[in-house]
Amino acid sequence: MHEPSKSLDDLLNELNPQQREAVTAPPGPVLVWAGPGSGKTRVLTYRIAYLVLGLGVSPWNILAVTFTNKAAREMKERLGPLLGIRAENLTVGTFHAFCARFLRLEHTYHPFGQRFVIADTEDQRRLLKQAMEDVEVSDVIYPLASVHAAISRAKNEGIWPKGFPTSSPRQRTIARIYRRYQELLLASKAMDFDDLLLWAVRILEENPGVREKWAERYQHILVDEFQDTNMLQYQLARLLAQKHRNLFVVGDMDQAIYSWRGADYRNLERFQKDFPEARTIPLEENYRSTQHILDAALGVIRPLHRRPKRLFTRKGRGAKVTLKYVNNPYDEADFVIETLLALTRRGEARLGDFAIMYRTNAQSRVLEERFLAHRVPYHVVGTQRFYGRKEVKDLLAYLRLAYNPEDESSLLRVINVPPRGIGMKTLALLRNLARRMGSASGLVLLELARKPEAFRDGLSGRSRRVLMQFASLLAELVELGATLSPLALLDWVLENIAYRAYLEKESRTSEEFTQRWSNVEELRRLAGDYPAGGLEAFLEDVALVSDQDTLGDEGAPTLLTLHAAKGLEFPIVFIVGLVEGLLPHSRSTTQEQVDEERRLFYVGITRAKERLYLVVPESRWAFGEWEPLKPSRFLQDLPVEVLTGDVDRLFPQAVVRRRQRRKAAPMRPPVYRKGMRVRHPRWGLGTVVDVEDAGGDQILMITFTDGRTRPFLASMAPLEPVD
Repeated sequence: MHEPSKSLDDLLNELNPQQREAVTAPPGPVLVWAGPGSGKTRVLTYRIAYLVLGLGVSPWNILAVTFTNKAAREMKERLGPLLGIRAENLTVGTFHAFCARFLRLEHTYHPFGQRFVIADTEDQRRLLKQAMEDVEVSDVIYPLASVHAAISRAKNEGIWPKGFPTSSPRQRTIARIYRRYQELLLASKAMDFDDLLLWAVRILEENPGVREKWAERYQHILVDEFQDTNMLQYQLARLLAQKHRNLFVVGDMDQAIYSWRGADYRNLERFQKDFPEARTIPLEENYRSTQHILDAALGVIRPLHRRPKRLFTRKGRGAKVTLKYVNNPYDEADFVIETLLALTRRGEARLGDFAIMYRTNAQSRVLEERFLAHRVPYHVVGTQRFYGRKEVKDLLAYLRLAYNPEDESSLLRVINVPPRGIGMKTLALLRNLARRMGSASGLVLLELARKPEAFRDGLSGRSRRVLMQFASLLAELVELGATLSPLALLDWVLENIAYRAYLEKESRTSEEFTQRWSNVEELRRLAGDYPAGGLEAFLEDVALVSDQDTLGDEGAPTLLTLHAAKGLEFPIVFIVGLVEGLLPHSRSTTQEQVDEERRLFYVGITRAKERLYLVVPESRWAFGEWEPLKPSRFLQDLPVEVLTGDVDRLFPQAVVRRRQRRKAAPMRPPVYRKGMRVRHPRWGLGTVVDVEDAGGDQILMITFTDGRTRPFLASMAPLEPVD
C-alpha cells in the first residue's frame, strides 16, 4: 500500500471525544488513563497518524514501544493503511527489541561486541548453574530459581554486580554468583533479557553525545502499557525524552499485575512528577464488554479508589454474571465443560470462544483431565513453547554459532548433537585449551580448523580427529552464515549433520518423530520470512518472542492463567478456583500484594466480552481428606444486581429481601438524587454520591460508612431512603 486509505478528518471522526482529545493533544508529555477495552491501541496508532499527517512529523523520528511482539505486529498492521508507504519508516517494537538494536549500533560502548547473542531462559539457567558450580554454591541451599530471581530483580533496579548489597551472608553469596554469571555471559558474548535494558540505560546515562543523538532521532516517543514498565524501562523512556519532552504514555494502574517480574506501577506517579506539565486524559468508554461485566469489574476494583472509577459501554447490559458454587475442583471442571458444550450445541458459541482462567498453573491439571475424559479439545497457554522444544533449540543453536562462534552455551548444546563421540573428558580438554589461549571454545575450534598442526599437545589422536571434523563443520557454518538466508543455512545444517535421521532414531514412536519433524518444518517456514543476510534479525526475533506471540486461533477452549490473559479477550470467560489461598494467593501477605491480587481478578473479569462465569469450589482433596475452602474475599465486592446463579450463597440477606420485594405488589422505585442518605440491609447507612440515568432506571453510586463506594440499580437495590 502506497497511499493512506483515509484522510486525517476521516480518522478523527472515528474517535469518541476522549480518544480524539488524546490523539490531537499538542506536543509535550501526555498521560492517557486507558480503561480495559477502551481502544488504547486505536489511540496509539491514530496518535502516530496524527503526528505524521496532522503535524508533519517524519515517521523516521517516531518510536512506539510496547511489551509483546504480538502487540507490536498489531500496531504495525493498523498503521499500514493509515500512513501508506510512510509506515515503513516507523520504529515499532518491544523495549527489548529496541535495546538490542541500540546496543548493536552502539557496540563500541559495551564489551559484548556487535554480534552478541541473546541468552534465552534455558541458556540463562544453564550459565547460572555453571556459575554456582564455579563458586562452589549448592543449588539445594540456594535454589536456582531463587538466585535467578534475585539477580534479575537487581538488574531491573539498575544494580550491577559491584553494587549488589552484601550486608548478609545470603547477599554476599548471591553477589559472588552474580559476578561469575556475568563473566560467563561475557565469555559467550551473550546478554540476557535484563542486560539489554541495563546496558542501554547505562550508555545513555554516561554518554551525553549518544543520548543527544538518539533523542534527535526519536523526537516523539509513545509507550503502551506504561503501568507494566520496570525502573530501567522508565529510565530509558525518560532519558530519550528528557530534551524534547514529547513522551506519550498509555496506562491503567488497575491493570498493574506484574510486580513479581519487576514492573512498578508507581512509574505512572514518577511520570507525573518528572513531567509536571503533562496533560492527563481518561478513556472510559469500553468497546469490549457488556455493562453487567463492567459493573462486576468496577465493584471488585472500587475498594482501591477514593473516587468512583467510570467504565461504560453502548453494548447494553447483556447477560448477568453467573456465580456458581461446586463441591470440588472435579465438579468445577465438569461444570465448565458441560456449560460450554451446552452453549455450542445450541449454536450460541463456538469452542474457540471460551477461555478458562485460573490463578496458578497447577490448577490446569484437573481441567485437562476432565477435558480429556469428555473428549473435548483444548489449548493450554504457558506449556512448553514452540521455541523451547528440543529439536527447535538444537537447530537454533547451530544458527547462533554461525552468527557468533563465541556462544559457549550453544556450542555445548550441539557439539555432540547428533552424537560424535565427544565426551566430557574431550570437552574438558577443549575448555582447558580455550583458557590457555584466552579465548572462547568456539574460536579455538575455528583455529583448529585452520591450523590443525598447532594442536598436537593435550589431545589424544581420536579426540583430535573428532574435534577436527566438528571444527571444519563449524568453520564452514560461520562462513556461510554471513551470506546465506536463514532458511538456506538451516537446510545446510539439516543436510550436513543428518538431523532427520538422528531425530528418527531418537524418537520412541513414529508418531513422536512425525510431531518433532513437523516442528522442524515449522521452523523452516518461519526462517523463510527472512532474506539473505537476515540471520541477525531472525535470531533476535526468535529470542524475544513470548507466549502470547505464539497464541493463535486454535478453534478450541483456551486454558490459561490470569497473568497470561492480560491483553487478550474472549467472548465467554470462566474464572475458576475463586477461593482464599488461590485468589488472593496464600503468598500475598502484605496489603500491597493483596491489592495486586484484586487487580488480577479485575483484569480477568474484563477479558470477557459477552458472558462471564465465576466458579467457587467448596473443598479440595489434600493429605488424604477433603479440606473445606473459603470463597475469595473479592466476591463480596461484586454488586448483587449484576449476578445470577448461586447468589444466595454469597448474599443471603440481599437475596431474601429481593424475593420478598418480588412477591409484593409492584411499586415505582423512589427517585434518588445526589446527597440523599439511604439504608442498605447489608452495608448500613450510606450517601448517594452519583446518579446516572439508565433508560427509565437509575444507576446509583453509594458511599457507605465503611468508606466503600458501591454501584446499584435503583429498581433492584434493597435500599430504604432515610431522608
